[in-house]
Amino acid sequence: MALDRQRIVAEAVALLDAEGLDGVTTRKLAARLGVQSPTLYWHVPNKAALVTAIADAILDQEFGEMAPPGPDQPWPDWLAALAGRLRRALLAHPDGARVVSAAQLSATMAALSELAMSTLVARGVPLRQARVIVLTVERFTVGHVLEEQAPRPDAEALTGFDMATFGERHPTVVAAITEYFRPGRTVDDLFRDCLEVVIAGAAATAGTTT
Repeated sequence: MALDRQRIVAEAVALLDAEGLDGVTTRKLAARLGVQSPTLYWHVPNKAALVTAIADAILDQEFGEMAPPGPDQPWPDWLAALAGRLRRALLAHPDGARVVSAAQLSATMAALSELAMSTLVARGVPLRQARVIVLTVERFTVGHVLEEQAPRPDAEALTGFDMATFGERHPTVVAAITEYFRPGRTVDDLFRDCLEVVIAGAAATAGTTT
């Protein structure tokens, strides 16, 4: 099979799925493709370009189609759904949020931002506010997934951790976590609730929700 950029990126995504971002090296990628590392540079000039290509591939799986809201759909609802799709794209791959946050000049992320900002401007939101709102929503979403995908504390890290003392020092934190994650509640609910606060505040400052 001929080696081309599409095949290289597809194999890089498979390597990401197998070993996470830290495992994505040109040496390992070249080995999976059955070529020498320098051969890759004809198609992907450096690691930064490779990471950006992986980011676009990850996002394209969810955002193959992007469309503005319908005439009767409020922009806050549409923007919240767009953020949900972004989170879904990032969670679909190990370290998806790390990849996208490290990408340089991602064409798909730029297209997503363009659509979101132009939609808000068309709905009467001033350009400066539209940019701030979209960046805030995007960065909240990526940051939320970064935390979701971060490694959990292992047994060694928890050695010596006294939960009873922690609870005594931070009773409100513990009570709030316990109350929020009652049976049936998941991190999906937490994302939606936090996003609702972000977008509601954005809508209030923009002075329009239509």
